[in-house]
Amino acid sequence: MTFSLEQILQLFAIACEPPADYDRPLSHWTARELADEMLKQGIVESISPRHVGRLLAEADLKPHQSQYWLNPPPDPEFDEKVSDICQTYLSAMERAEQGEQTISIDEMTGIQALERKAPAQPMRPGKPERREFEYIRHGTQTLIASFNVVSGQIAQASVGDTRTEIDYLNHVQQLVASDPKTVKWHLLMDCLNTHQSESLVGLGGASRRT
Repeated sequence: MTFSLEQILQLFAIACEPPADYDRPLSHWTARELADEMLKQGIVESISPRHVGRLLAEADLKPHQSQYWLNPPPDPEFDEKVSDICQTYLSAMERAEQGEQTISIDEMTGIQALERKAPAQPMRPGKPERREFEYIRHGTQTLIASFNVVSGQIAQASVGDTRTEIDYLNHVQQLVASDPKTVKWHLLMDCLNTHQSESLVGLGGASRRT
């Protein structure tokens, strides 16, 4: 049996919340309890604990573990937002046929830029290649990458010293300029402040006017 993206995301959402919120006298979720909760809520008609465990493992979710974090206030528009995001992914293939691109953008910060103090020594008969143990630090770098949802390829990548509003804006501008034939861009990103800047919103407005 296969499950929709929305059903799987609902499973993940439940697994990330305390079992007590669902009137279950547990400290942590088990695959069996999660399967039972999905059936109770009518999210699925049938699902086995083993399949629940497999879905959680694929997403690297471990409901048997916990750590402290700051709970955000409930978002009354959460379900609507999840539905919109899922529909954006599901429509990506059809939109690509119409000349539209669906891109997921994210950053990775704190990437160490390291250089070996000496070059590696090539392999010799009876001896493997030898690499210098010590290295020189050159600070850290930030990677901004745009992933094409349809092709599965990186559409644009930027590496720099900082992760500012201007860095992100420049990345998006380079992405848009990389394919002038694209008639519309659908960009998926998180809610980081640099993703909601006035300059980025202005770029979107300018693109719609041209």
